[in-house]
Amino acid sequence: MNLSIAAVAHSYGDLRTIERLDLAVEPQGVVGLVGPSGCGKSTLLELICGLLEPSAGTIAVGGAESANERLAGCAYMPQRDQLLPWYSAIDNAGLALRNRGQSRAQARESAAALFERFGLAGFEASAPQDLSGGMRQRVAFLRTLVSGKPVLALDEPFAALDAITRGEMQEWLAAALRTDPRTVVLVTHDVEEALYLADRVAVLSARPARIVAELRAPHPRAADRDAAITDPAFVAVREEALRALHGGSR
Repeated sequence: MNLSIAAVAHSYGDLRTIERLDLAVEPQGVVGLVGPSGCGKSTLLELICGLLEPSAGTIAVGGAESANERLAGCAYMPQRDQLLPWYSAIDNAGLALRNRGQSRAQARESAAALFERFGLAGFEASAPQDLSGGMRQRVAFLRTLVSGKPVLALDEPFAALDAITRGEMQEWLAAALRTDPRTVVLVTHDVEEALYLADRVAVLSARPARIVAELRAPHPRAADRDAAITDPAFVAVREEALRALHGGSR
């Protein structure tokens, strides 16, 4: 499913957060959004998912423009995993299915089919507090993916992780999206993460956000993250992105 953002602006009262922003994401494309803190990246995800309405312009998910239709086509993964501490890992993973009317047994069966592929086999009955940070993020992403929605809005999914775990999770997510491709908009502060995971990176200015540069990630990229991020072509695009980010933060 494609995503189209045309001349979108947004304000909270007198506070302008986004100013005439245009962006298109092709079906099963992955676009990364980077920009200064507070520039409106998370607000843009909420607009895409129908949680907010733009002050001007249009957003269409698969051609559907209303907030309810956009929400029906999008799965939103916020910065924190937001796992329910009174639910087991498998019940957290199946929460979206329960919300759609499936029984607990049906939701568990659907989620269980993915636990091994997500490196979670054997932890189905574990409480969230007994899981590592990386495992909690895998459960949260599984919950997002199992919803079956064609568009994924990921808001800094690895921001709370240490550097080593974050690198491992980036590699894992890249593999997961190769296996089960979706249309993805990824918000991150990490230019390297954006270029490794996305096909294209949009650099946003300071608030009110506008796109100051669009860069295509090098292709093909090695599946191994360390090999990918040290490739000279990758390094060159990363430096270009950082220059655009620095210029747009002024």
